[in-house]
Amino acid sequence: MRYITWFKDIGMQDIATVGGKNASLGQMISHLRDQAIKVPNGFAVTAQAYWDYLDENKLRMPIKQLLDQLASQSDTQLQTIGAKIRALILAGHIPRVVQDEITKAYAQLSAEYKSDACDVAVRSSATAEDLPTASFAGQQETYLNVRGSDAVLTAYKKGLASLFTDRAIVYRQEKKFDHFDVALSIGVQKMIRSDLSCAGVAFSLDPESGFKNVVVINGSYGLGESIVQGLVTPDEFVVHKPLLQEGYAPIIKKQLGDKKTALVYADTLDAQTVTRTVTPECYRTFCLSDEEILTLARQVLIIEKHYSDVHGTWTPMDIEWAKDGLDNTMYIIQARPETIFGAQKKHAVITQYVLKADGGLVLARGQSIGQKIVHGTARIVHSMADSDRIGTGDIIVTRMTDPDWVPALKRAAGIVTELGGRTCHAAIVSRELGIAALVGVVNAMSVIQDGQEITLDCAQGMTGTVYAGGVPFEIIERPLTQDTAVPVTLLVNCADPESAFNLSTLPVAGVGLARMEFIIAHMIKIHPMALLYPEKLDDATRAHVQQLTQAYTAGVNYFVDTLAQAVGMIAAAFWPRPVTLRFSDFKTNEYRNLIGGTFFEGEEENPMLGLRGASRYYHPTYKEAFALECAAVKKAREQMGFENIQLLIPFVRTVTEAHVVLGQLAHNGLVRGQDGLKILMMCELPANVLCMDALSVLFDGFSIGSNDLAQTTLGVDRDSAPLAALFDERDEAVKRMVAMAIDNAHQHHSPIGICGQAPSDYPEFAQFLIKEKIDSISLNADSVLSFINRYEK
Repeated sequence: MRYITWFKDIGMQDIATVGGKNASLGQMISHLRDQAIKVPNGFAVTAQAYWDYLDENKLRMPIKQLLDQLASQSDTQLQTIGAKIRALILAGHIPRVVQDEITKAYAQLSAEYKSDACDVAVRSSATAEDLPTASFAGQQETYLNVRGSDAVLTAYKKGLASLFTDRAIVYRQEKKFDHFDVALSIGVQKMIRSDLSCAGVAFSLDPESGFKNVVVINGSYGLGESIVQGLVTPDEFVVHKPLLQEGYAPIIKKQLGDKKTALVYADTLDAQTVTRTVTPECYRTFCLSDEEILTLARQVLIIEKHYSDVHGTWTPMDIEWAKDGLDNTMYIIQARPETIFGAQKKHAVITQYVLKADGGLVLARGQSIGQKIVHGTARIVHSMADSDRIGTGDIIVTRMTDPDWVPALKRAAGIVTELGGRTCHAAIVSRELGIAALVGVVNAMSVIQDGQEITLDCAQGMTGTVYAGGVPFEIIERPLTQDTAVPVTLLVNCADPESAFNLSTLPVAGVGLARMEFIIAHMIKIHPMALLYPEKLDDATRAHVQQLTQAYTAGVNYFVDTLAQAVGMIAAAFWPRPVTLRFSDFKTNEYRNLIGGTFFEGEEENPMLGLRGASRYYHPTYKEAFALECAAVKKAREQMGFENIQLLIPFVRTVTEAHVVLGQLAHNGLVRGQDGLKILMMCELPANVLCMDALSVLFDGFSIGSNDLAQTTLGVDRDSAPLAALFDERDEAVKRMVAMAIDNAHQHHSPIGICGQAPSDYPEFAQFLIKEKIDSISLNADSVLSFINRYEK
């Protein structure tokens, strides 16, 4: 046939004939079938059919004349001209030979799937689409659950017309493509019955930070279009690529989405798809099992390797997947190069946005896109009819966007949407346009007022914040290199796993302090004993716990898995550089603040010197909870494979206590030296400094906690407001204690560093540490670049 080419007969060499999307489908069918990559069959109507359609209906000159009227890109003018061009195309007729060939090919596809009129997806495939430097993703229309030859022909015409959607016109102008240098092929592909199961997208890198060592998977129930349209906030799964290839199961994130609706096949003939409510049993559980997550991640790696080989360079991929509810098989239905980081692999500088003051009043939080901080005036936008209200530098606040919003988005400094996840249209377009965005912000249009000055902070990891007013911030830049002139091993403190991918680009040797208590407080939120003994809770607290743990069969599984994943994310970000994880170091009053904490924690007069640190790990009130902490670490090291995790024990009061805690660790399967496990100890008490000889035999090194060492040396509770003026790590007594600790450790051949606040706050204290020949300094993330710059000026 002249105008029809079957997927099995095409590959990437045929982009000029069948467009990027169709060429990619053919490439996978012909080259990856033997590697367990399943792609549903179909055919392409070639780009030549598009040109012949225009010529048959004498449309080239009228379209060109309309496009020539686009002297400016006002929204109204663009909408008018785009609508006229689409109407011209839709009013035309398909040349008889093209129509006959489409009908014949569709009948053949239906017979292959043993159907009189099989369900197909009719997708556009531009000849400049899915290139490493230009995706054209979402620019043209896709039609799902199309049945019957007449419906296929109608969808074909609509697909051709969609080459001139408003966003496609703007995109070509942005990318400097001549409108008549781009043609459209149409793909007709057998549908996968994900309406009976689930579907989604997967990236072979983190699409937000560009971190290349992970696969990021988004999924929800029903057809995958609901994710792209931002109708749901999908489940998100992240898998570490290098350790997956070594045979481990490194799922470092499983986040339950808000996926209460699903796009499914319509029951009537007057509609192709319909949105339906998902049952509570479904939306309260993950759409993929762990084994399915790992299987899909392996398929992503196969596809990435293949396309990297084809292009001769690393080519990260943006992939659409669907699980068939009839045969329970995973299918790949699209694959295209990722165009944000893949096309711009080398970044000349590290750019760090840092708030210069406390953010103040928090209006809302959501999933962050863009790694920036911006100020602007909030504009509540209900539809494109309001687009003329959007001024340059405004921040759009809306329920969700669709591709037609692109011209308006280009004027904005940022966008906030109530719906959507990190792979919805708003997120994808924001990355391409280089603007900050928060998606999935519940009630954003209610809590943010139209005309209100706001600050959008998307620079602190995966969770972003909207602040009231214009919060001052600074931008720090540094050439991207791991080489520095700093005369000490430099590490970074990482409190938040969600910021780890961004922090991993800093020129540091690893993580000097990862705080387990931060993970428990901000990600788990529940006291571990409340998960072990839920019967001791009152009804309201028990209901709250059940709501947070709904995706897990048992509360303890929720604790262990969430903690292991969070720890694993930090370890993955810096792998194979070492990550020092400190076991929980809450004080009793802080444990009480966790959900269910009041049922298991008493009240202490001075919790700063009470039941905390090592003493808690073997105490009857927390011993079982500590076993859960150990179980999470074992899972991260053994099942996930992150042997770069080393452990840190806080607030060890005596040598005897050190022996007891090491015994508890061994009892829970964490033995010093086994599989290379290193166990370090915090040095934060004068007793630690004085007994360094005995302690150095038990531990692999020490890390000075300057805050606690200052308070125990000076006898000052650092939380006491009346004594605040006396608390100072730069006090001579504290400095002598620090110097003695460094000297004692070195006398006994033990490495010693510092992870406390002082060197981050006081440059002169850092200089003192270097003079004393400390082995390493671990700084807060916002201090690293300025610390380095002081030595390189």
